[in-house]
Amino acid sequence: MGNNIFEKLAEKYPFITLCVYASQEYVGVVQNRDDAVTTIYDFGAVLAQQDKLDFLDLANTWWWESNRSIPINIFLRGDWDRFKFTLRTFSNKDLEILHGPVCSLIDIVRKKSKRKSITLVRRLD
Repeated sequence: MGNNIFEKLAEKYPFITLCVYASQEYVGVVQNRDDAVTTIYDFGAVLAQQDKLDFLDLANTWWWESNRSIPINIFLRGDWDRFKFTLRTFSNKDLEILHGPVCSLIDIVRKKSKRKSITLVRRLD
């Protein structure tokens, strides 16, 4: 996909991610990325025009109404279930994300574990 085309697409739909796996390009919404695998909802797998519009509309809702660290399927629950068939899982070793946001539940856990604990100690001078 041309870089200029994707830049225009990303401007209108900031939640869209472009990635390459085994010389195949995939465009969609990343559900989750951890240390080993990345799971993405593949927009190219949606065939019906109305379903494509619904996919983009729901993804837009997720992007602007959530904090973007919660995966789309958890945030939208039942509304997003109809797009389960578009779910693709890729090994990170062979996947290259060219452009777009990535949601990762591991980042939430890592951020919480970095909180510091301060202990007050009384001097005995």
